[in-house]
Amino acid sequence: MWSLSGSLRGFYDNNYTTASSPDGSGGFEVSPALSINVPLQQTEFGMRFVYGLYYYQARANENQDTLDQTFRADLWMDHAFTERWQTRVTDSFLVSQNPELNTGGAVSTPFRTSQSYVMNNGAVSLHTELTRLLSATLNYQSDFYDYQNSGTTPENLAAQGASYAGSLNRLGNTFGIDFQWQQGPDTTLLIGYSFSQVNYTGNEPIGYIGGAPVAGMPYPNPGYIYYSDSRNSRSHAVYGGVGYSFSPNLIFSSKVGAQYADYYNDPQQTTTLNPYGNLSLSYTYRPGCFAEIGLTESMNSTDEVSVNANDGSITLAQQSTVVYGSINHLLTPKLTGSLIGQLQFSSYDSGEYANQVDNFYTVGINFSYAVNRHLSLNLGNNFDDLVSPIPGRGYSRNEVYAGVTATY
Repeated sequence: MWSLSGSLRGFYDNNYTTASSPDGSGGFEVSPALSINVPLQQTEFGMRFVYGLYYYQARANENQDTLDQTFRADLWMDHAFTERWQTRVTDSFLVSQNPELNTGGAVSTPFRTSQSYVMNNGAVSLHTELTRLLSATLNYQSDFYDYQNSGTTPENLAAQGASYAGSLNRLGNTFGIDFQWQQGPDTTLLIGYSFSQVNYTGNEPIGYIGGAPVAGMPYPNPGYIYYSDSRNSRSHAVYGGVGYSFSPNLIFSSKVGAQYADYYNDPQQTTTLNPYGNLSLSYTYRPGCFAEIGLTESMNSTDEVSVNANDGSITLAQQSTVVYGSINHLLTPKLTGSLIGQLQFSSYDSGEYANQVDNFYTVGINFSYAVNRHLSLNLGNNFDDLVSPIPGRGYSRNEVYAGVTATY
């Protein structure tokens, strides 16, 4: 089973550079996509490929490269070894310049980059029914980020600051196990543990304390240089939760606990203990109409790497609270409206802006009209707003678009 689609949209983006001083541009987007789904007797696998080409008229007026390009590939496989043993494998690969906004997840870098980055997120889970009431799930996840923006050296660090490659290139690996107890026909109890290792791989200087940086001088003498791997971390999370079905259409799930992190390469040997978890409530109120709200609490990476001049600490990460929601409503048999929103409150851990908070708001509204089973018209608006205590970091961005999508 397969489907092929293509979208053509015209847009106006009033801040396509995601800068504190907006620079707007009109343009168009072309986005073909191919989806394949193969159900077998005990296995189902699928894949989706999406290419995006974005043309910005304002760049042509300034003799700049007028095109941005993105490519995304999503792969998944479900397999039942037996009635009691199942596995799921997923992988998402992305090449892009725009921030990757994941509903319900913290955004580490809410900025467009001048050069592309590569992201790959893979996950494997193995689920087994130990008894009629008790089950267990083993989980593994790998997260890889590689930004092309690089080139910082000890000699130019003071003048140009850390590159995205130096501050964000990383490989994260997470291992976990969950146990679920079927308390009743509508209630499931959960306890679990996960271990995460994050290695920053940029191999560049990202910050310094004291006067002009001098490579190799021991902390805390003036001139100490922080490198990418200064922010490496190991973390442990423990949590418990409950899942409850109020009805087949109204489902609640929760996971609440704590996360301990050790920044073992940090000269100050920083450790943190923060809340961890997520809550979600989903409701399908009629065919084609559904809504979801949720909250997540977790630690995430950040592009900010400022150093506190008083205590010499560098910004290590953020602790983020994310509130999200979405609704999809069938207005008429042919007209569908959707609304998504996300509020993110991210507190900096250590560094010059320790315990200060970035507030990131994003909302999107879209209307889709089905002309027939192969053709639909789209109209929408996306708005992002970053409010930050860091001078020059905040921005607002508003994009309106209209277009057509063909599917076969």
